[in-house]
Amino acid sequence: MFNNIAITVQIDKALIQEALVISNQQTERDVVEQALREYVQRRKHLKVLELFGTIDYNEDYNYKQQRQKQ
Repeated sequence: MFNNIAITVQIDKALIQEALVISNQQTERDVVEQALREYVQRRKHLKVLELFGTIDYNEDYNYKQQRQKQ
């Protein structure tokens, strides 16, 4: 079950209307929730991208060897 909270936020009416038009959402609440989901997902992706180049790996490691039946 969702843990919902009620908040009051002033959002530009034109922005909400544009979001309603370009999305498949039916209500302003749905638009805001979808936007928050996309924001969180994007931030998670950015954190993963920050890891590139920071992890050392063994160039001699043969991952195919792990797949062979013993």
